[in-house]
Amino acid sequence: MFDIVIPAQNEEKSILATLTTALRLPLKRIIVVINGCSDQTLELTRSIPDPHLHILYFEEALGIDIPRAIGAIYAKALGTEGVLFLDGDMSGNIYANLEQLVAALEAGVDVALTNCYPYITHRAKLANLVLKFRARLNRELDLLKTLGLATPTHGPHALSVRALSILEPESLAIPPLSLAQAKRANLTIKVATSIPHEALRSPRKHRRHARLLSETIMGDCVMAIQSAQGLPLERALGKHSLLGYHPARRFDRLGTWQAACQERGTEYWRHVIYGELV
Repeated sequence: MFDIVIPAQNEEKSILATLTTALRLPLKRIIVVINGCSDQTLELTRSIPDPHLHILYFEEALGIDIPRAIGAIYAKALGTEGVLFLDGDMSGNIYANLEQLVAALEAGVDVALTNCYPYITHRAKLANLVLKFRARLNRELDLLKTLGLATPTHGPHALSVRALSILEPESLAIPPLSLAQAKRANLTIKVATSIPHEALRSPRKHRRHARLLSETIMGDCVMAIQSAQGLPLERALGKHSLLGYHPARRFDRLGTWQAACQERGTEYWRHVIYGELV
């Protein structure tokens, strides 16, 4: 059976709705990665008495996308057959879409993506700029015709156990890079569902966050394009370095966590604070 990984950082307003949707799915484990929370996200998650719920608690912030890789490492160590990824703030009515992602894994798809931009005719300037980078990457990978602007950066998506065995944990924390690696490995990549962005019900963030997030995604796309071209990986575009939130990503935690999941010692149980094998 499959698992779902739900990264959560200060999502007390949405985490219960997100978990309610996830718990309806026919999954073996619901893995919530608590990422440096300072609100009631942990307490609310722990209030759900369900044996399928596994909570990975990290007191310090891990940075953007690192919790996704942390959860995938954990699921892989427990013998998962595939993993869905759903952010803790995606509290919309998207159960049917998650079912479609599960169905794609069951049908043999290795990388099942969501199109979060169907039927949109007008976008803000910053969003348009980000989408140009995504289009450039998918064109470079010869995937633009089949994927459009879909990417593992945005929206729920899923990976098969085959993909988890091939993709490097570091690339899972740089989602466009995982797409480039998947294409190079001849994995089956498909758009499995469509969800307009607003239907995810992710809360609007402040302008600075939008700018930093956009810069992160663009820099990630640049790295993925360089990977596809066999070039050294950098985040520079001309004289400008597209860093965004990238420097805050705790890549050092991935190797430590991978070893902890293999050894199942003190470091492992320091973070697995709730949830047992079922």
